[in-house]
Amino acid sequence: MRRIITFGTFDVLHVGHIKILQRAKDMGDHLTVGLSSDALSIAKKGRAPVYPFTSRQTILKALRFVDTVFMEESLEKKREYIIQHKADALVMGNDWEGKFDEFEDICDVIYLPRTPSISTTEIIEIIKETDL
Repeated sequence: MRRIITFGTFDVLHVGHIKILQRAKDMGDHLTVGLSSDALSIAKKGRAPVYPFTSRQTILKALRFVDTVFMEESLEKKREYIIQHKADALVMGNDWEGKFDEFEDICDVIYLPRTPSISTTEIIEIIKETDL
């Protein structure tokens, strides 16, 4: 069995998220998602996620190609999470290209092209503008 792991906030789920999760699952038999805690999301992005962790977790667990979802509490624990979940490959969007190469000693590291012209930040900004 080939185990794939990926990480992210997955706030305001959109087609880009769906495509990267589907492509990640296509690379193996089991897809584990490390979902950023609310505190980690704030630390990474400087703002709270639109949806709290429990809502984002429920949404991800409902996707047929996601097998396991766990709380990622610290960027510094990525190596520990990869080992704990027995991942054969770490899959991330190519906006992270090169940032996780340090894990090539314990698993394959694969960067996938992101869906062009879509981002959570952009969607949130559009929603804010129309909410006037």
